[in-house]
Amino acid sequence: MKHLKHRLIQTAFAAGIVAAAASFTPAAAEPVTLAQVSNDLAAVTEQARSVVVNISTSRAVKTPRLPFSNDPFFRRFFGDQAAKARQKATSLGSGVIVSAEGYIVTCNHVIESADDILVKTSDNKEFKASVVGTDAKTDIAILKIEGKNLPAAAFGDSEKLRAGEIVLAMGNPYGLNHTVTMGIVSGLKRSGMGMTEYEDFIQIDAAINPGNSGGALLNGKGELIGINDFIFSTSGGSQGIGFAIPAKMVRTIMDSMLTKGKVVRGYMGVSIQPLTADLVRQFNLTDKNGALLVDITEGGPAEKAGLQVGDVITEYDNRKIESMQELKNWVASTPPGKKVPVKVSRDGKSLSKTVIMGELAGQSTTAAPAPAVSPTAPAAKTVENNLKGVAVRDVTDDILQKLGVKRKLRGVVITSITEDSPALGTLERGDIIIELNRKPVQSTSDFAQIANTIGKNQDILLLIVRGGASQYLTVSTR
Repeated sequence: MKHLKHRLIQTAFAAGIVAAAASFTPAAAEPVTLAQVSNDLAAVTEQARSVVVNISTSRAVKTPRLPFSNDPFFRRFFGDQAAKARQKATSLGSGVIVSAEGYIVTCNHVIESADDILVKTSDNKEFKASVVGTDAKTDIAILKIEGKNLPAAAFGDSEKLRAGEIVLAMGNPYGLNHTVTMGIVSGLKRSGMGMTEYEDFIQIDAAINPGNSGGALLNGKGELIGINDFIFSTSGGSQGIGFAIPAKMVRTIMDSMLTKGKVVRGYMGVSIQPLTADLVRQFNLTDKNGALLVDITEGGPAEKAGLQVGDVITEYDNRKIESMQELKNWVASTPPGKKVPVKVSRDGKSLSKTVIMGELAGQSTTAAPAPAVSPTAPAAKTVENNLKGVAVRDVTDDILQKLGVKRKLRGVVITSITEDSPALGTLERGDIIIELNRKPVQSTSDFAQIANTIGKNQDILLLIVRGGASQYLTVSTR
């Protein structure tokens, strides 16, 4: 595809002020005109049209057929078959051809639960598509149509994207085929959106609307640098905040599906949580960059490498960690069997470890809400610190089963918290305490002994299990 000249990006084109171009263009370069910019963008768009397709799906649904269909007297004579009629629900989306053999990338939510998938190309040819693979954890799906010598998108390097770069979004919003919108990269590495398990979104301000999902996000060279996924909106329409799955993630998932027949992800055998200001103080860290280990799978890669609960991973594979989600994405994209250097902070010291990565298997499950735990008397004499009013009892196998915890552990479970307790709002009834101020708690006597040594206004660091998952919490008077 035709390249946009580098000098065009240095102009004030985005504001439509051609006169300002001279102040942004090197003196030796030729003056840039709006017509030149327009022609280059049109050329990129024309080339990209052929790789973007319209995807329509349909699925059968049962709907009430007659106004008296739910009446028992009516159903006695006409039966359930007359009460329901099978109709087809349809939806529209977009996709991108990524190989001459007819492989297409789209979003999983575009084709999810579909009975039939129809693909229409830019020259109005229609194909029935089959599903090669789907991955709900990244919202990526791969389709296949029976075509030969099809135009295919060229992948760009999404890792080299910078905020402010001009991008084009192509798709089929509201069924309007091959619509192109222009904008800039508003942000990178967006996560915590709650849309998928592995998030590393490109944020853009190019208009994206219903039907754009699965369409192409292109850079100035016309290369595919993302797949349009979803928008943030209070109205249902575009508000200039859209998100795309980066091309690197798309390529990794696609290659895994096509070469291995499944999505292969790396596995360390750890549970992690982000660092807060309170946790930074408790663990004697200098900043919040890193991921805190709250649980380690017995016999897993991390345990074999010598990692421990309470370690803070600061580097992974020679890359500094800025967020927990970043580490999660890196681990998932690491090939099983690879030896990965890891740096951790432990008790204020930096340690280097080597983890031999495993392969993630199965789906994670979410434990059911914890049932009530029978109350008991406080395990120790009344304390005058931030654990005041917290009553506990020893954990038993029966309690673990009731709380939905599927692993063996020792500790104490919180049975009640008084209204005047400083811990109210941080700790909850049903929490299992397994550490107090980095000291193991295996019984009520351990809890009492440690709790009675804590000062009145001292912050308290606890490692707890809640809903089956481990996490660190601090109870503070601040």
